[in-house]
Amino acid sequence: MSDKALIIEDEPTIARLVTYNLSQEGYETEVVGNGAEGLRNAIHESYSIIFLDLMLPGMNGFEVLQKLRENGVKTPVIILTARNAEEEVVQGLKLGADDYITKPFGVAELLARTSAVLRRFRNEEPGSGDAKPGAERVVSLGDLQIYPDKYEVYLSGQEISLRPKEFEVLLYLAERPGIVITRDDLMNVVWGFDYIGGQRTVDVHVSSLRKKLELNQQSVQIESIRGVGYKLTVSRRGGAALNK
Repeated sequence: MSDKALIIEDEPTIARLVTYNLSQEGYETEVVGNGAEGLRNAIHESYSIIFLDLMLPGMNGFEVLQKLRENGVKTPVIILTARNAEEEVVQGLKLGADDYITKPFGVAELLARTSAVLRRFRNEEPGSGDAKPGAERVVSLGDLQIYPDKYEVYLSGQEISLRPKEFEVLLYLAERPGIVITRDDLMNVVWGFDYIGGQRTVDVHVSSLRKKLELNQQSVQIESIRGVGYKLTVSRRGGAALNK
């Protein structure tokens, strides 16, 4: 069964470019020219991936993306944005987009990003691996408990809601407390060597993750090491990381 892509784009040239090249790769495509209709389709129908223009008539792409995630739609989203629109990219990633493509873009970039996003998403889906017998694994650091098998995080006994990539960044740092992890390392481990996006993606996810941690208490912090990367630190009342 072929993957189905929803393209929410009001610019005919871009919509045709995406449609044609995805179709050549075996994707089934559907094009919608406004945000409200695109939102309805994305909520009520099943798609493998969504391409979302940000500057749409009526309901813009940011609103569509926010409402999709609020309604529990986890379908991966690639936002389409104008070149040099860094603020748009950052806002889109914070709202739950999985990647972005800047216009104009080439066929190779379009197909490579689509393939990479789908591969990452499918690796993250619950039930994608076989359950193994034995005790549940937990990584503990001070007041922080991370359950890798369940993608759950608790801080001072309170569950913290994280997006999949935020969770993976936190887990990687927590397993190496006090050690500086470069942006390149985080990019390769969490997003994969074939990820085409820049290091800004790492910074956006770390910034969001840091805010969620700091809302609860200050014993666990992510420190920025200028020009290098990040490290996770714990106050004296916390303990060392443990794998059980």
